[in-house]
Amino acid sequence: MGEWVIGAFINLFGSIAINFGTNLLKLGHNERERHSTQDNVGTSGKVPVKPIIYFQTWRVGILFFFLGNCLNFISFGYAAQSLLAALGSIQFVSNIAFAYFVLNKMVTVKVLVATAFIVLGNIFLVAFGNHQSPVYTPEQLAEKYSNMTFLFYCLVLILLVALHHYIYRRGEIILAISGQDLRPYWQMLLPFSYAVVSGAVGSCSVLFAKSLSNLLRLAMSSDYQLHSWFTYSILLLFLSTAGFWMTRLNEGLALFDAILIVPMFQIVWTFFSICTGFVYFQEYQVFDALRTTMFILGMTSVFVGISLLAPDESKGGEVKDNASLVPVVSSSISIETDRYCTYIFYRNDIFRY
Repeated sequence: MGEWVIGAFINLFGSIAINFGTNLLKLGHNERERHSTQDNVGTSGKVPVKPIIYFQTWRVGILFFFLGNCLNFISFGYAAQSLLAALGSIQFVSNIAFAYFVLNKMVTVKVLVATAFIVLGNIFLVAFGNHQSPVYTPEQLAEKYSNMTFLFYCLVLILLVALHHYIYRRGEIILAISGQDLRPYWQMLLPFSYAVVSGAVGSCSVLFAKSLSNLLRLAMSSDYQLHSWFTYSILLLFLSTAGFWMTRLNEGLALFDAILIVPMFQIVWTFFSICTGFVYFQEYQVFDALRTTMFILGMTSVFVGISLLAPDESKGGEVKDNASLVPVVSSSISIETDRYCTYIFYRNDIFRY
């Protein structure tokens, strides 16, 4: 069995644990809301709501969420970044079972079709993706960070972020001046530009997480000492980009409808995570014409499936849920519970349509 298989399975179990944990978190918030409603019945004043930490279901959910992210972090030391970033979409598949059995949501035909696209895409990605999992020394990792191809990619990424940040700010100015609704193309361009800036920077957290996982694996198999300037630099970059990604997710959900921004976030983040892995680790070198074609088809299938999971606006989906947590499909382990709301629970709420 190749090491990439071990990494894929660890990532698979990690993603399922994350999804199970977030469903339990949602269930905990539902219990909190129900208890709050019962406590306020027949009272003249409003009874203070219990902190969410007092609910057992929520505490168990936090445990599974943390465990899942730890497993995903470990998995990056055993398999290619492009493969694992794409496998993150498996959370959408496991979400069907959890939403049905844990949250009692109804599964529609549209959701089943979307899931079929995601499963089919993941089969292609696993079968034709990069199956190599080398362990790099700190010197090799540092050399890759200074590689001209990677530096050029970073420059393109910076220009892309700058361009879309300008587009987003321009749209804000137009909206402020006109005081009216934006034209139709701005209604799509604004959230897309916001998602591109967020995903381009946030996807770098996957690269730094994989570098840290590689160093951890190296330390376990050799006499490499983790306490070095290189390790601390990568850790700082990881925390910075992961924190940026989580903050942008939270702000994006406050600015735009979840039915529009959530699929954009997921697709953009996955796309840039794969591109970064291709360029930095040169994972494209094992791809021939057939594997390239099938990998692209797999990614297209996954993106189509994710897009189909968005409920129709005409049905008036709930786009702003008031509870809990942003899941990080990468290996980010930072959890700030009450501040980060809606994202994963939006995915649960789509099953009611």
